[in-house]
Amino acid sequence: MMASLDTAFWITTLSILGLLVLSAFFSGSETALTASSRGKLRAQADKGSLGAATALKITEDNERLIGSVLLGNNLVNILAASLATALFTRIFGDSGVALATLVMTLLVLVFAEVLPKTYAITNPEVAASRVAPPIRLIVLVLSPVVAAVRALVRVILRLFGVTTDPNDAILSYHEEIAGALALGHSEGVVEKEDRDRLLGALDLGHRTVEEIMLHRSQIETINIDDPVDEIIAQCVNSSHTRLPAWRDDPENIVGVIHSRDLMREVHRLVVEADGKFAAVTRLDLMSVAREPYFVPETTPLDEQMRQFLTQRRHFGLVIDEYGALLGLITLEDILEEIVGEIEDEHDEDAPDPIHRLSDGTIEIDGAMTIRDLNRAMDWNLPDEEANTVAGLVIHEAQLIPEAGQIFRFHGFRFEVADRADNRLTRLRIRAM
Repeated sequence: MMASLDTAFWITTLSILGLLVLSAFFSGSETALTASSRGKLRAQADKGSLGAATALKITEDNERLIGSVLLGNNLVNILAASLATALFTRIFGDSGVALATLVMTLLVLVFAEVLPKTYAITNPEVAASRVAPPIRLIVLVLSPVVAAVRALVRVILRLFGVTTDPNDAILSYHEEIAGALALGHSEGVVEKEDRDRLLGALDLGHRTVEEIMLHRSQIETINIDDPVDEIIAQCVNSSHTRLPAWRDDPENIVGVIHSRDLMREVHRLVVEADGKFAAVTRLDLMSVAREPYFVPETTPLDEQMRQFLTQRRHFGLVIDEYGALLGLITLEDILEEIVGEIEDEHDEDAPDPIHRLSDGTIEIDGAMTIRDLNRAMDWNLPDEEANTVAGLVIHEAQLIPEAGQIFRFHGFRFEVADRADNRLTRLRIRAM
């Protein structure tokens, strides 16, 4: 009987220790797989790490992964506690229940929770690569049970009016990266300029050409029926190398004249005429005009940049669904959304668009975009309903304000400093 008791004691003890090891494995695996960076795992997988590739695959369905790990962890913890209770009760009698609870709580807390999770959180990618293969097998084995539990949970939540979509990510990559950049900037690790560039690149897919285009009222164009010498003078003196050409109606764009193409043809005609500039009167402008490239207003910026690069274009005319001209967009406009204003030796020095007053108020042109204002002032004014600051004021006020009117929304005080016709030309803004 004594030999039997001794054998049962050691078998039970070893079983409890083995279950604690399994509990530590499950706890550490959960922390490693949820805390690891998918970007770093992808980099390791591209270098040939099978463990990292496996970790990437099983973390695609986090709900199933966490469900399987929690199920396994709870099974081994409950079984270990049951065996410890039986063992301590046999040795110490009724007081063994309390003693088993105390001992198992300490063992599970230290060796099955804190220790493995601390290691996993300090080396998440390494730990995730190591535990991924066995965890993948466990997920496959326990998936039927986990699926049933998931279905039961959704039914219970639905009874309380909560609906869940298993295909929806809890946090999108865009929000995750943006949050990390904002945190890094607030802690002084990421410079404002670097944050703005990275966020600008991330936002390209969420913004359309309509938001950054140059409005048609500001486009410099050519009337192709004007005298040739006047057109040549306009192209030479313009700060732009490409000018849209129209006929009969400013919105009837028939081509785009590139100053280099124009000058090349002018040179050819003058040389053939033995240096007589009067020969340019024979110039056929349509022969040097390039075919206009039209862009729908709803095209995402990242797609439009790909189109510019693929088609080797730098210039597009933005149109609405009815084909009416809205404005123009260039490759440089899109790049400026990432790197900020790009200026060359031909750009005129422009004054600071933000005039700062002594009381902390700023005065700006109403046509200034909300995005540019947010970048310059490090603010977070919403730009979902309007592109310009004037548009935001009109949207919030639900009318076209008069000069002198004051509004307060989004934590700021807006004063209409000047108005021309239906346009808010100058605005004063102060944070409240």
